[in-house]
Amino acid sequence: RVLSLELNKDRDVERIHGSGINTLDIEPVEGRYMLSGGSDGVIVLYDLENLSRKPSYTCKALFSVGRSHPDVHKFSVETVQWYPHDTGMFTSSSFDKTLKIWDTNTLQPADIFHFEGTVYSHHMSPIATKHCLIAVGTKSPKVQLCDLKSGSSSHILQGHRQEVLAVSWSPRHEYILATGSADGRVKLWDVRRASGCLSTLDQHNGEKSKASSEAANTAHNGRVNGLCYTSDGLHLLTIGTDDRMRLWNSSTGENTLVNYGKVCNESRKGLKVAISSGCNPEFAFVPYGSTIAVYTIFTGELITMLRGHYSTVNCCVFQPHFQELYSGSKDCNILAWIPAPREPVPDNTSEKSQPQQLLNPAYEDAWSSSDDEG
Repeated sequence: RVLSLELNKDRDVERIHGSGINTLDIEPVEGRYMLSGGSDGVIVLYDLENLSRKPSYTCKALFSVGRSHPDVHKFSVETVQWYPHDTGMFTSSSFDKTLKIWDTNTLQPADIFHFEGTVYSHHMSPIATKHCLIAVGTKSPKVQLCDLKSGSSSHILQGHRQEVLAVSWSPRHEYILATGSADGRVKLWDVRRASGCLSTLDQHNGEKSKASSEAANTAHNGRVNGLCYTSDGLHLLTIGTDDRMRLWNSSTGENTLVNYGKVCNESRKGLKVAISSGCNPEFAFVPYGSTIAVYTIFTGELITMLRGHYSTVNCCVFQPHFQELYSGSKDCNILAWIPAPREPVPDNTSEKSQPQQLLNPAYEDAWSSSDDEG
C-alpha cells in the first residue's frame, strides 16, 4: 500500500490556513483527528473520517484557534502534538516563546509555559506512564523538561552548544530522550540521571583520528534539524543541513552507515520527517523541496518522489491504520496521499497478459524457474 501512495483525487482536506503549514499530528487513539499548525499562529483540528460515505469527500475542519482567538499564538506554530492517551488535550509550541497545553473541548489553554527564546520543537512520550514530561527544544542550548503534573519547567539537560532544533522521546524506553542541535550533535539522555547525557552520536563510529578532536562526536556536518525513531524504538533516523540522512542503532549509538544519497535540506528550523509503522520494510517520508521523498529505511533506496505541492513541504505525518500520508506545505495546503485502489483482476485472463509494471522493481521476485533457462 505504501508503494502505491498517490495524491488522492477523491479526498480533500478543507483549506483553512492562510499561511504555510509547519506541523501536523494525528492522534494515536483512533487515528481519526488531525491537528495542523501554521506560520500565522493558527491551529486547526480536522476529522479525517468520511462521514458522508461518498467516494469523494472533504476532511472537515471541526474548529480552529484562529487569529481572533484571545489565546492564539502570536507567531508561527512550529509543533502541535496530541496528548498520547486521549483526545481531550493537545499541545502547541511557537516562535512566540510559549508552549501551550489546550483543552480540546473548550479550546482554552489549561497551562502555558514561557521560555526565553524561540521554541523550535517539543515532544511528549508516546509510552510514558511514570512521568508527564514534555521535552522542549529552544534557541537556548539547554533542553527544557516541562512537567505537566506540577506545571513547572525546572528540569534542564545541559550539553549542547547551540540551539536545539529537534527533540524526540524513545517509543521503547520512557526515560530516554534524543535531541538534535545546530551544533551538529545528536545526544541521547536518560532524564533520571543527574548528568543526563548517555551518549553523543558519532558519524565516524569513533574511527576518526584523535588529532581532529574538534569534529569528533558530531552526527552531521551541519545543523541537525530532524529526528525520528522507528516505531519499535530500535533505530533513530536523523537529518541535517549537510544534506545527509543517517540511521543509528539507538541502543549502541552506532551509525549503521545506510547510504540515502543526497537528501536536500535547507530548512532554517525543524523538519518534520515521518516513518511508517506496521510495514515491512519500513519507509521514511522526508520533505524534499516541494516533494516528499520516500525511502526504504534499512537499504537507503529512494522508492519514489510524491509530487503535488506548489511550494516547500514542511511536514508529513503517517496514518498507520490505513497506511495513508498527510503533508503540509508553505503553499497553505494539506494533501492526502492514499494507496491506489487495486484493479480487480478478471478471472478469465491468463497470467501472461497481466501488466508487470504494478510491482516496484525493488520487490520483484528474482527467482526463475528452470523452464525459462533453456
